[in-house]
Amino acid sequence: MYSYEECGLMFDEIADSMPFELYRELSGGLRLVERAKIHPKAVANDLYILGEYHRSNIGKYIVFYYGSIIRVYGHLPKDRFCEMLRRILSHELRHHNEYLAGCDDLNLYDDKRIKDYLIRKGVK
Repeated sequence: MYSYEECGLMFDEIADSMPFELYRELSGGLRLVERAKIHPKAVANDLYILGEYHRSNIGKYIVFYYGSIIRVYGHLPKDRFCEMLRRILSHELRHHNEYLAGCDDLNLYDDKRIKDYLIRKGVK
């Protein structure tokens, strides 16, 4: 398992390796919080939110949930764990950039994945 501090350092390294342009207008930056967050549509508390893109009166920012990430990916070797962190960051940055472009494709994709999850769980 990776500590909160180790995870934060990995996120920093990954974020620094990505093109600066992806962060335009992300005035609130990136935040790693310690808690886990269960998705509101989780059937048996088995669907975690790993990251979220937020827009508010204090700006646009991304939150990563360390507790959720560790529960889902904490067992992976470091190279795979870092790859998952990169995917989470890329996903949330895509939400941000699609918002700036007036596009909603990734939200539609996320909604479809939730619908598929509910079907697998037998929820209509």
